[in-house]
Amino acid sequence: MGNNNKKSALGPLSTEKRRKKAYDLRKRRAQAYTKLPLVNHTCNGDERFFSNKIASFSKGLPHNTVGEVNLQAYKTFIKALKTGVPDHFEAIPLGGDVKLANPQAAFVYDLIGSDCHQTVLPAPPAFNSAWQAGEMAELYWRALARDVHFNEYDRNPLTIEAAKELSSFSDFRGPKVNEVVTTGTLFRGETPGDLEGPYISQFLWKDIPFGATTISQRYRTTKAGADHMTSYGEWLNIQNGLKSSAPLLDSTARYIRNGRDLGEYVHYDFTYQGPLSACLILNDFGRDALSPNIPYLASSSQGGFVTFGAAHVLDLVAKVSRVALQAAWYQKFLVHRRLRPEEFGGRVHNHATGAANYPIHSELLDSQGLSKVFKQFGTYLLPMSYPEGCPTHPAYPAGHACIAGSGVTILKAFFNESFIIPNPVTASDDGLSLVPYSNSKLTIGNELNKLASNIALGRDMAGVHWRSDGNEGLKLGEAVAISVLRDFRKTYNEKFKGFTLKTFDGKVVAIK
Repeated sequence: MGNNNKKSALGPLSTEKRRKKAYDLRKRRAQAYTKLPLVNHTCNGDERFFSNKIASFSKGLPHNTVGEVNLQAYKTFIKALKTGVPDHFEAIPLGGDVKLANPQAAFVYDLIGSDCHQTVLPAPPAFNSAWQAGEMAELYWRALARDVHFNEYDRNPLTIEAAKELSSFSDFRGPKVNEVVTTGTLFRGETPGDLEGPYISQFLWKDIPFGATTISQRYRTTKAGADHMTSYGEWLNIQNGLKSSAPLLDSTARYIRNGRDLGEYVHYDFTYQGPLSACLILNDFGRDALSPNIPYLASSSQGGFVTFGAAHVLDLVAKVSRVALQAAWYQKFLVHRRLRPEEFGGRVHNHATGAANYPIHSELLDSQGLSKVFKQFGTYLLPMSYPEGCPTHPAYPAGHACIAGSGVTILKAFFNESFIIPNPVTASDDGLSLVPYSNSKLTIGNELNKLASNIALGRDMAGVHWRSDGNEGLKLGEAVAISVLRDFRKTYNEKFKGFTLKTFDGKVVAIK
């Protein structure tokens, strides 16, 4: 009888040597992070400057009649964040039934990528700054123009007026042409490709190959004019964490055609839905759409799958999304605690009506957009797309932006950014069909950048985020994804030159 216990595993290393090499690889990556400079986190100083915490996130905690947070409740909230003790979080007083969104995630560790506490963000705009005024004015105009089709921006009176007024703000930091906001730059992102072609990325319009079926990207939306939190009583109840009304749904699914549709897409999308959809579309474009760095493009006997194939990129697109969220949650809760636009809208309303006196920049108070909101709704509150308003976690950075930035960065590493997307489309006026687009050539890199901006700034369309939340969130997600790619770079057996991609700032990064 033969011996069934003989060694049968192939490969250049023994089990012992393989285990040691795996250990050494992980150890070297961990050691690399210990050699990086320690991070000095900075904030805008608003929380310390305003003793009544009017410039800090407090939704869900109890508030007084002008929407200022109960200071003892806020003190308990800060104590829990300082100590990290789970029981201290259970002691945070709430103003209603809505709970805080996972603040303890700010303390989590991970085994890939840089530690979330070592990520860096610049300070966001200060409460009383011209920069903040410009961002809030843009949000009022976004709310007013939610139902304007993106293709009509150059001829609709609302969007023409919005572009003109935003150009007059002394520190508005949206994209411009010759220092002027135009209807072609209005509400768009600032990455390479954002100003090319239609407002919406091809990856939010084209059909998605999904296994043995195909998904049409017609999505549920809400009715035109379905705005919320425009009455003061409703606004205050929601700040205290009370339940909101139901959304007013459109009975017909539509392709994304305006700000309301885009805001509703990022209302119900799951975390990495946008990057995943783009990945499935890209995988269907064929080998010419792959990055020239993919090692199997030159192989005569092999193709990629587990490594450098669909299984590989699909896994990384999902994997980086949570790592990016961890970085976002650290910055949100433990560094910045920036208030949400709806909270700032309450400050504007109470100041403008004389119920309180706040140092709000005069450029915002003199805004025609603000005047139009008051004329239409009878308050100075920011009209919201979502009945419940924003989530119960701080604004800066935007979680959607961090996920989009990380997922898109992975896709740019695996696909050819200069590849021209075949058969581009745009949405019809009613959003019921797609029509051919032929005005310019659209590349993978530019449309991935635009996808990231659409997802990030789509939350601005709904009123739940600031422009800087999205812009900086994209960069944070990108940095997280690059750190993950760097961790995996030395794990492959193939002859691989490394990942190369263009950042959201237009710089080429080589991960060798």
